[in-house]
Amino acid sequence: MAKKTHHSGHDTRHVRLPKNYCFGCGRNNSDGMRLKFLYDEKRNYFVCRFRLGKRYTGPPGHCHGGIIATILDEAMGKVNKLRQVVALTSQITVDYLKPVPLNKPLRVESREVRVHGRRHTNMAEILNYKGEVLARSQGTFIAVDAQRMFARCAKK
Repeated sequence: MAKKTHHSGHDTRHVRLPKNYCFGCGRNNSDGMRLKFLYDEKRNYFVCRFRLGKRYTGPPGHCHGGIIATILDEAMGKVNKLRQVVALTSQITVDYLKPVPLNKPLRVESREVRVHGRRHTNMAEILNYKGEVLARSQGTFIAVDAQRMFARCAKK
């Protein structure tokens, strides 16, 4: 994937970000999941390894579908960092392929599918320790002007 060299007012490299209270990845959210993503340059994707405790229970012994969607959305959102943009979720689809177990090692991987103007399409998968895909998603994200968005947050 070629990195975009021309930015259309959505570049985040010079924007001072507020504290991160994001439920998925925010280090300042004591009630959040605090997922930590790493970028694998060789494979050109983001990865996060995690275990889900009983607070995320849906069916007995397994994760709630809304939490699965949250993890996939968070993973796909990280991909937008490759283009130095803040892009908000417009739409996601989730395929729940197998139950996602609690208290087992899991990972989520995400990558870019395509970019067309402000519209970024990304995908993600949750996998178990055997490499089996348990859930898969595709999402559309719309790039926004980060300076204007964060200026509104600072006023509150």
